[in-house]
Amino acid sequence: MSEAFDYFVVFAEMRTGSNFLEANLNAFDGLQCHGEAFNPHFIGYPNKTEILGVTQAMRDGDPGLLINTIKEFSEGLGGFRFFHDHDQRVLDIVLDDPRCAKIILTRNPADSYVSWKIAQATGQWKLTNVKRRKDSKISFDGVEFEKHVTALQEFQVFLLNRLQTTGQTAFYVAYEDLQSVEVMNGLARYLGVEAQLEALDDTLKKQNPSALVDKVANFEDMQTLLAGGDAFNLTRTPNFEPRRGPGVPGFVTGAHVPLLYMPIRSGPEADVVNWIAALDGVEAETLAVKHNQKSLRQWKRAKKGHRSFTVVRHPVARAHAAFCARILNRGPGTFTEIRKTLRNFYKVPLPGQVDDDYDRRIHREAFVGFLEFLRANLAGQTSIRVDANWASQAAVIQGMSVFALPDMIIREAEMDSYLPALARQVGYLKPGKPDVAKADNPIALSDIYDDEIEALVSEIYQRDYMMFGFKRWG
Repeated sequence: MSEAFDYFVVFAEMRTGSNFLEANLNAFDGLQCHGEAFNPHFIGYPNKTEILGVTQAMRDGDPGLLINTIKEFSEGLGGFRFFHDHDQRVLDIVLDDPRCAKIILTRNPADSYVSWKIAQATGQWKLTNVKRRKDSKISFDGVEFEKHVTALQEFQVFLLNRLQTTGQTAFYVAYEDLQSVEVMNGLARYLGVEAQLEALDDTLKKQNPSALVDKVANFEDMQTLLAGGDAFNLTRTPNFEPRRGPGVPGFVTGAHVPLLYMPIRSGPEADVVNWIAALDGVEAETLAVKHNQKSLRQWKRAKKGHRSFTVVRHPVARAHAAFCARILNRGPGTFTEIRKTLRNFYKVPLPGQVDDDYDRRIHREAFVGFLEFLRANLAGQTSIRVDANWASQAAVIQGMSVFALPDMIIREAEMDSYLPALARQVGYLKPGKPDVAKADNPIALSDIYDDEIEALVSEIYQRDYMMFGFKRWG
């Protein structure tokens, strides 16, 4: 038994060579892989009814039972293969357990897709005798392939992030590595097994050894479709912001109305909260805040037909609001230490105090200096935190999705129509309209806004412009 691990999991997908990898793992004295132990349609292998005495019904009732059985009763270090569409309850168990060794097997998605289509066409999923090999050309479906790639990429990113946040690492194996006995022996050493192989298992044969051009009937169409893709994600909007949490303690629930407001800082928070309170004729201060995930789940269960929403603000207006409320002005809720650092280290031309001499020219210069800081801050080039008041709205909403997604994303300019419509959906037939946000203090954005500011903000928040379709401010 390994000193480092109690069991292992092979994260793979169909047609990535996982059968061949398993065959070689089982060739080591001291390792035992039990197939697709958590495939929802069978247990281990299509023709099996149990694994180490645990039946499929027992496994479905308690996946942890099978994991514990594999740990305790395997011949040596036990493990199993897991695909992205297997029992999702297993993921939390294995990913949060540092005593579970993680092996991640990958393959070029075009190759795996074509191999999968051929296996579907021929019904041949394994090959042990080349004389029985079935051959078929497939038709490449661009939409189906896009779904295939997206599912694989999302799962790989999910695994990477969970390993990062739990301080773990995995042993990565590419499809091409499967033909290296040195890599297989290295994998065994990673698992804590001293035994080594002199040669690879030769039971399984490569099913489709020819080039893609010989396996795809519409190969030219495939080339054309893939040429329009972005294999290296070159056209993505750069994003160096840290991943954000859901921000549940800032969520606001109605006194009686079943509405959940998921605020984005430096947006029209006060106006929306006041509007929610007015629906029930109560003061805004009485609305429930400081929720945790447990209390919010309880609220959701109690409020049948509830709706959740957030409001996005134009990035220029939001950056200016954050600047005025958190950096420029003094008093409760302002960022005194960050202000000092911006003045002394980042040379943002902030005034010592806002007095009678403070005018539009000084204000514009200070705001542009703040925007230059934001450009570096959101690119991960400063030591100051990416605060929720100026983090991109796309990142904030992505963080919300860790707990819950808003049913509706409303633009501030459209609150007059969409908020009352939302209230009517939950039975409030004569809702009022929200107040219009007051101009920022001490200088209104309209007094300094110009093409330079718009260009600078659209560069800094290009992800928000792209995600939400913002045009010029005003």
